[in-house]
Amino acid sequence: MFVLSGLFGAGVGAARVARQQARIAADFGALAGAARALQDEAAACARTAEVVAANGARLVRCRLDGLDVLVTAQLIVEPLPGLRRVATATSRAGPLRG
Repeated sequence: MFVLSGLFGAGVGAARVARQQARIAADFGALAGAARALQDEAAACARTAEVVAANGARLVRCRLDGLDVLVTAQLIVEPLPGLRRVATATSRAGPLRG
């Protein structure tokens, strides 16, 4: 019983960590892409893909909305053998308004 509880806790913990890693990858990717938003969407999204991959995630979607970069990153985690979870996060970055 304790072993099952421990395995369940490890699975939940791994899923939470994966969600946080996906969020970080999306945030950093959006910031990196926003720095290239003045060039064009291809340059912004290429840089975004590099940063997302460097953070261990996969770029699912990247697009420019004006000077804002919208990024969706995905991370697949297998906390236990046979148990596969996908963590997805979306982030937006661009210039200050106001």
